[in-house]
Amino acid sequence: MSESDVTKDGIRGERPDREALVGKGMPRRRKGRRGERAMVPEAKFTSYYGKPILNPPTWAPLDIAGYFFLGGLAGAGSVLAAGAQLTGRRSTARALKISSLVAITGSAAALVHDLGRPERFANMLRVLKPTSPMSVGSWLLTAYGPAAGAAAVLDVTGLFPRLGRAATAGAAALGPAVAAYTAVLAADTAVPAWHGGYRELPFVFVGSAAAAASGMALITSPVRENAPARSAAVLGVALETAAAKVMERRLGLVGETYRQGRAGRLMRAAEALSVLGAAGAALGGRRRTTAVLSGAALLAASACTRFGVFHAGTQSAEDPKYTVVPQRQRLEAAR
Repeated sequence: MSESDVTKDGIRGERPDREALVGKGMPRRRKGRRGERAMVPEAKFTSYYGKPILNPPTWAPLDIAGYFFLGGLAGAGSVLAAGAQLTGRRSTARALKISSLVAITGSAAALVHDLGRPERFANMLRVLKPTSPMSVGSWLLTAYGPAAGAAAVLDVTGLFPRLGRAATAGAAALGPAVAAYTAVLAADTAVPAWHGGYRELPFVFVGSAAAAASGMALITSPVRENAPARSAAVLGVALETAAAKVMERRLGLVGETYRQGRAGRLMRAAEALSVLGAAGAALGGRRRTTAVLSGAALLAASACTRFGVFHAGTQSAEDPKYTVVPQRQRLEAAR
């Protein structure tokens, strides 16, 4: 029941200053838009109950980022090993074959540890689904692992040289895919920092993998054989740095996840270590001490890149604005 009634003598129980005043209390007219008036205040950005719109990745950083890094080191290492073998750099080829075997073993172990039970990896081999990066990646690891293992074991033992050369060639053929497919796997998710960078992220991973494998070659090979590794280090760093910059710029708002927080610190460390490693390899790689220090810097830089990408994805999934704002921008651009 209202507090004022209309009678034949007028309004009874009227309370002054309680009328709805049209136009009072409204926000001021926005500049630059004549004749328009905001009818509601600007909405504050949030989500239901303060929960993320996307479920952040539940992967363990050490397992999955380590899986990314070790897989890239193994794949690129097999390519460099094949090149070293073709050019007569036997010590470099053997060292890289062994490091690739160790790296792919560690990569597979990290993946299985994150899955929780080894049989889960075996379950992914029941079918081959070309549209699933996880399915293709599982089969890729299954094919690459034995090839890398045979290349290393047969080189060390000296047995079956023809078979060893075939295994080396097979591992080298699969190596680029092993180095890059984890980027495709990450970009296939809904995580904004990964999905939005689907064009450049494979190049970031390949460049990072080439730098890491070159760093391993600089550490383990004789100085007289490391000229190709020094060149590969410079090319790998250039590719990784350029692709990362293009990706951050194209991502727009989401790109700030690669510059802020833990991910930003890791990516800046990766860039600094990459430049130091490449410069050392190019200018002082003929000296043993400089070659080792440059190789260590390149390996550390590659690891920082993989962990930085991982944490950028986690940050972008936890904050709703990185999901909703780009969607609004795409809708406005499509109108």
